Amino acid sequence: MLSRLKVAFALAAFVLLPMVVTAQTVIEQAAEHRYQIDFRVNDAALAKLLPAGWETVIATEGPAKDCNLRMIFIDRMAIMADGGKTATPHASRMVYLAIPVRETANPKNAGQIIIHGITDSAADVPGAFGVYQRATTARMSRTAAANNGVLTGSEKWEFAAASGEFMSLDVEYVRGPARKGAAEVKFFNPADPSKFQIFKTDQAIDIMRNPTTNPPDNVKKFVYKAGGGRIAALFDGTERVVSWDVFPWYIRTVSQP
Repeated sequence: MLSRLKVAFALAAFVLLPMVVTAQTVIEQAAEHRYQIDFRVNDAALAKLLPAGWETVIATEGPAKDCNLRMIFIDRMAIMADGGKTATPHASRMVYLAIPVRETANPKNAGQIIIHGITDSAADVPGAFGVYQRATTARMSRTAAANNGVLTGSEKWEFAAASGEFMSLDVEYVRGPARKGAAEVKFFNPADPSKFQIFKTDQAIDIMRNPTTNPPDNVKKFVYKAGGGRIAALFDGTERVVSWDVFPWYIRTVSQP
């Protein structure tokens, strides 16, 4: 009995230790729906948007193979401030562009950098990373239907900023089985990468089309448009989509060290 207690106390100490070492201050929690498009865009154009001493991380296998840029449309359905209180505003919609990155001299220092975003919430501008713009156009509609057990969906998103940037999506799909996942990723400030936030997520992902992993192709209609302003060089007609992913639920906790 004593040996079992010793093992139990040792395991408890092991579990609790990382919580002390990695203590973080929670800023926000949110329940979100996301549609994510993974791109391979012009490497030279993308490099110009990164801070000095940082480089893209491009997967050589798996569902993110060849991706160097993500366009993520987000319906922030319920936003909570620190302590679980309802935030103001309590919901918003946005789109942002994120690059998987690492510090060249210290490759273990890796995560993502958000280089641009458009939001319908004035409270989000310019945001912790200084890159969010208030939308002059912000439209979203999402629908779901079930017919004899087959679940289908459609989404339309349209965002534009006064400085000329625009991103839109019109997609229709059949829902497949989602896979549960979790992640804890650093998001670095592009103006000063020594500053960062930590996004901890609990999520479900439905990969709807992917030329690498080759799941059943459940995308029935797909049209995107993007460009203008500071992102024009990324969407010059040479970009290609490498994955189509929906996150039917996405719980995100934002914290900082």
